Order: sequence, then C-alpha cells, then structure tokens
Amino acid sequence: MEKWGLADTGCESIAIDRRTGGTSAAATGYRRGVSADPPQRAVEVRRSARRRRTVSAYREGDRTVVLIPARMSEAEERRWVGVMLDKLAAQESKRTLGDTELTERAERLSEQYFTGRARPRSVRWVTNQNTRWGSCTPAEGSIRLSHRLQGMPEYVVDYVLLHELAHLLVPGHGPRFWELLEAYPRTERARGYLEGIVAAERLPKVPAARGE
Repeated sequence: MEKWGLADTGCESIAIDRRTGGTSAAATGYRRGVSADPPQRAVEVRRSARRRRTVSAYREGDRTVVLIPARMSEAEERRWVGVMLDKLAAQESKRTLGDTELTERAERLSEQYFTGRARPRSVRWVTNQNTRWGSCTPAEGSIRLSHRLQGMPEYVVDYVLLHELAHLLVPGHGPRFWELLEAYPRTERARGYLEGIVAAERLPKVPAARGE
C-alpha cells in the first residue's frame, strides 16, 4: 500500500501596535487593489493622519480594508498589508473546519485546479503526523492533514490539500506532479511559509536569563 505525504521541509478584524506587535512576514503577491488572499479579494488601504502607531485590518464584504498611519512609506505599506492579510487569514483559520467541511473544501479545490479529476473518498484531520503536514493513500483515496495546520493561513491549508490531491493523480514528486501544482498561484509562498515554521522549530532554545 503506497502512501505519499508532504513532509516538514466573515467580518474579521485585527489590530497591531507597530512598536510591540510587528512581525517579519513578507507581503509577497500584494499590490494595491488586489489581495494575496484567494479568491482575489480586493484590498483597500486607508491612510489616517490621526493614526500614529497602530495598523488594523478588517473584512468588509468582498474586500479587505487596511488602516495605516498617513506617514507610512510605500515600502512599509506593502510589508504591513502582507502582515495583516496573513494575520486575518490565520485568525479565520482558527475556526477549525470539521472533516466534512475539509472534504468539501478539497472537492472545490479539485474542481478549481484539477478539473475535478482528483476525487478523494475521505479527508480528515489527524493528530499523529508530527513530521509531515499531510499524507495520502491513493489506493484508498484517503487524505490526512496534520492538526498542526489548524490556525495557519487558509492559503497554506489549501496548498497542503492540493499537494495531497495531486498524489491521487500522480504518485511521487516527479515533474508531472509539480506541473499540477503550478496551477495554484500561491504554491511557492505556501512552501516558504511551511519551511519557515520548520526552521523556527529547529532553532536552539536559548535559556532565559536569571531573574526573567
């Protein structure tokens, strides 16, 4: 029995104080008017002279509104829009999908990117995959996703689902496999996100100074 997997390699709003809550998340794929979030949700950036330190964002219908200080540079704007899009996506993903919803999501992704050719019989969360993000058993048509993905941005979960769906069509990780995943526009960004998580987990733990 062959098993393939991806190894470790609403109105939502959120606000961050730039002095205390900053992150180094990249704004890859962002440009004014188009979000990095699928399905191509429009982004509106609003500058305010009264806003000094905080950056906030919220969903408004089919668009995302990002509020920033008026004096922020364009480079800072791009970086912070990327940060806020990822924060919102992660916040929304915390509303954990059940196995039924996960299966429906996989079916939608298959229709969108693989013309419905990948047809899983089951898609579910598992808690026993700590060295891989997902796995697939083509003979059974079963896909399993690690519970560690829960809370990550939606585009990352979608990438892992598509990775496992692709294994229903092509075993192994040869050229044909990666050609399938090229259809998903955020493959490289999602892979970079997961690689960053793995790299962070491998960093040596620095002991806290005495008295901290």
